[in-house]
Parts: sequence; C-alpha cells; structure tokens
Amino acid sequence: MNDFTRLSINSATTKKWTLAQVVEGCVNAGIPAIGPWLDRVAEAGLDKAARLIKDAGLRVSSLCRGGFLTAADAEGQTAALADNRAAILEAVALDTKELFLVVGGLAPGEKDIVAARQRVADRLADLVPFARENGVRLVLEPLHPMYAADRALISTLGQALDLAAPFDASTVGVAVDTFHVWWDPELKGQIERAGRENRIASYQVCDFNMPIAADPLLSRGYMGDGVVDFATIGRWVRDAGYSGDIEVEIFNQEIWDTDGNTVLATVQERYAELVLPYS
Repeated sequence: MNDFTRLSINSATTKKWTLAQVVEGCVNAGIPAIGPWLDRVAEAGLDKAARLIKDAGLRVSSLCRGGFLTAADAEGQTAALADNRAAILEAVALDTKELFLVVGGLAPGEKDIVAARQRVADRLADLVPFARENGVRLVLEPLHPMYAADRALISTLGQALDLAAPFDASTVGVAVDTFHVWWDPELKGQIERAGRENRIASYQVCDFNMPIAADPLLSRGYMGDGVVDFATIGRWVRDAGYSGDIEVEIFNQEIWDTDGNTVLATVQERYAELVLPYS
C-alpha cells in the first residue's frame, strides 16, 4: 500500500475548487495535508478556513504567499510590509509555521536589478522580527529565471540561501520547488548546503513541461509529464535531511479544467511512482 503521509496538495493545483472542496477532496482521497493560497482563505474567511481545516483533521504544510518586497517608493514599501505582516498572522491562525515569499521583480521602469535585490534584503530584515515573534518561518522561494523581471529576482537556491544567511534558520528558510530549480548546475551542492544550514522548509514537486505555454506560468505539469528528474532531486533533498511534507503545486489550464477528484487521483499515482521511492 502506498504511503501518502507526507503528501500535501497546494490549492493552486485544483484552482477551481473552493477551500472547502479542497479539504473535502483531500479527506476523501486520504491526503493528510494542504497548502492553501491566501485567496482561497480570503474567500472562506480566515476563522472559518482555520476551523474547516482543523475539523477535517488536515495539517497545513504552508501558506502561499507573501513577498513582493521590491517597491522602490516609501508608500509601496510600507504597504508591502503591512501585507506581509498580515500574512504572517494568517499563517499563525491556520497553524502553519511556513509562509512562502515570492520576493518580487523589478519596479515599474526599473533596470537596476542589483538595487532591487538589495531592497528585498532590506525588507526581509524588516519582517524577520515580526515573524520570529509569531513563530513563523519566512520561506524564500527561488523562481525560474524567466520570472526574474516581474515575479522573483531570486532565481537560484544559492541566492535564496545567501539572502537567508544573516538570519536564524528557524525564522528564514528556503523552498526547493522542482519546477523552478531543476535546471541549476549547482543544485546538488546548494541542496546539501541548505541541509547543513537546516534551511529546507518545503519541498514542492511538479514537472516542467515543454513546449513552454503561451503563459509561462501555466507550464507546470503532473510529475512525469516533463523534463524533471524527480529521482535525483528527491534523493538530494532526502539526503540533505528533509523529512517534511512534499507539496504538489501545479499551474496548468488543462489540469485546472479537469475534475478535481481525478486530479488528486493522478497526483497520488504519479507521487507513488516518481516521488515517494526517492523521498
């Protein structure tokens, strides 16, 4: 019998489902954890969302997402900090320690990526004390370089670890998302480093489909549909000491248009075949 005790479904994978539907689907499928996005929590209402998940006996592997810390003006910076502090409190209410941060891209009209990355570091330093006080870990997620201009100036696990380095590992960690990092020639060494530094806060899996979709955000696929070597990356993450939840996060229009229960069944099948044996 397959072991799904570490499997988590990110709510983006079943985008058309409400939070209640995701919870019901996971319970029916025997999946013990979910990773909700803030929009699904907002639709349900925070208190109701927390009760819904708790009453179903599910755990929250992570909350997606905070971040977007690259505003160049004081007003934008203040707003970003307020949004992220609110997200930290939502993580507390949902009983998860892990809050993903997608750090943001260049400010409108900007081309100075060095200055923009420095603003990320500065805003992270502003947020850390509040996160620490509330027992929440800020999870830096490097995104594939094709998103550097508009979504995340942090493209490699090494960059994320460098950004996390000034802070305690219990307050700032990193995510290993196969879609975003599979291509990195330094990935093995950086996963080993992340393990030594106790910074692996999340392992997310999905495939990198080819050809790239017209909207690159939608190029994720079920494990096994693309080019990612899950056996190798899974071993690296396992050998680095990570034993937490493995979260499936897929953005793909065809999958979104598929019945959610069918999606969960396919995820379980691919997880059992391609992820579980190496985790």
